[in-house]
Amino acid sequence: MSDRRLTPFSGRIALETLRGQVAAEAFTEGEPARVILPVVDLSPAPGALRDRQLIFGAAVTVIERRAAAAFVQAAADGYCGWVPAVALGAPARPTHVVSAAATHVYREASIKRGEVMSLSLGTRLAVLDEDAKFLRIAEGFVPRPHLRPLDPPETDPVAVAERLLGTPYLWGGNSREGIDCSGLVQVALALCGRACPADSDQQSRAFGDFLPAGTVPQRGDLFFWKGHVAMACDGERLIHANGHTMSVAHEGIAACLARIEAAGDGPFLGLKRPGA
Repeated sequence: MSDRRLTPFSGRIALETLRGQVAAEAFTEGEPARVILPVVDLSPAPGALRDRQLIFGAAVTVIERRAAAAFVQAAADGYCGWVPAVALGAPARPTHVVSAAATHVYREASIKRGEVMSLSLGTRLAVLDEDAKFLRIAEGFVPRPHLRPLDPPETDPVAVAERLLGTPYLWGGNSREGIDCSGLVQVALALCGRACPADSDQQSRAFGDFLPAGTVPQRGDLFFWKGHVAMACDGERLIHANGHTMSVAHEGIAACLARIEAAGDGPFLGLKRPGA
């Protein structure tokens, strides 16, 4: 059975790539667009609870528009779902990415003239021009220290994840306002130029075989449980967005393994090494 989350079929209209595979009323090549709100829920049906979130600048393919909603597929990871139609605008080619935990877009090249919106770590932006202090995008001005060019990518996913320490835990969240375990791993790897699915079960399948039992964790290794993922900082500590502290937090590896086992939340599945 195909994974609904990765199937570009709204139940009525499907991408042309699915012709002959699904019984759709119509097929489409899709319409390129991008998210123009700071953060928006991606839901399995219009108005339903979210599966995940998309942040400003995320490239999508629009498959169907229905009243005030649109069914889209995210370019970054193939995730499909419904978003409010007002969240979508014309596509743009990104040049830079927000490398700080969060930033503001200002109306003018001044921190005293008011902000337009807040943006989260990992937001991709199309910079039009720049000066010593600000980079200008179509929506306003972003402080230079909070952005970096897309190329070259960063090299340390753990250092990226640690910028979000203290961020509130939010199931399905993908932003500085709130993030979950797989969202944290995805943004950390994405800023390092590594493709990464959105949900922890997808991430587990994407990163090969589990390492042999007893393997000493290395920085960047991923710990998997059913429905949860964490990232090793070194051989003794990990970082994860978790429902225990309701935040992105460090935790001792041994203590974390014991705590989750004692809570009856399922067995530890094993350790994987992205890129190994």
